[in-house]
Amino acid sequence: MRLYLLVSYPSVAIALVSAPSISFVILLYCRNTTSVYEICNLQVVYAKTDVAAGSKGITAFIIEKGMPGFSTAQKLDKLGMRGSDTCELVFENCFVPQENVLGKEGKGVYVMMSGLDLERLVLAAGPVGLMQACLDVVRPYVRQREQFGHPIGEFQFIQGKMADMYTSLQSSRSFVYSVARDCDNGKVDRKDCAGVILFAAERATQVALQAIQCLGGNGYINEYPTGRLLRDAKLFEIGAGTSEIRRMIIGRELFKED
Repeated sequence: MRLYLLVSYPSVAIALVSAPSISFVILLYCRNTTSVYEICNLQVVYAKTDVAAGSKGITAFIIEKGMPGFSTAQKLDKLGMRGSDTCELVFENCFVPQENVLGKEGKGVYVMMSGLDLERLVLAAGPVGLMQACLDVVRPYVRQREQFGHPIGEFQFIQGKMADMYTSLQSSRSFVYSVARDCDNGKVDRKDCAGVILFAAERATQVALQAIQCLGGNGYINEYPTGRLLRDAKLFEIGAGTSEIRRMIIGRELFKED
């Protein structure tokens, strides 16, 4: 048997024993994080089975809840998306049978990347919902809140902010629907999937900030939902590849095209 060590984060390590002659791998020690563990019965874990092979030595494993040696640590205190619990996963001498290998040994990167484009498209709908929620908060507020004897929604500056929020929402929604139709028809374009979440996520953060401005001091008070909407929106600029990665993907795909 051979012992391999992979360090993926500071103070986070995963070690495993693997050999063609045995029917299992052993995740010796690992601490990593995942979301919604409490409602998940299965986790997909990516680990190196051949360090020398680089990215071609990564294998995907299906880890089942309740496996000996597999447990969770404390729930993490997050900036946003607090309705979706995130906690540490702990592996200590966790035996994983051969039948729990997802795909082929050494092909874990292909497993992960095979669904990433569609994941980005699906997640792009989240910012659209957040932008709609921001407008749903702002519109009744600016009708009811008065300054100088008039609802603040009558002021052109507030109307301009609402117009920007609306156009960001509608352009993002149309982009998401357009890419989704293409994917339904079998045309999955990597740069479009990266582009739609890049655009929608960054618009959602800006729309949430505009919503806070429209509410003024009340937008900064947690009694109103605008602060939560902003914190939730920020995740979409990070998850499934950061905005910087998405720009890199789009630029690379455009460069390769004829």
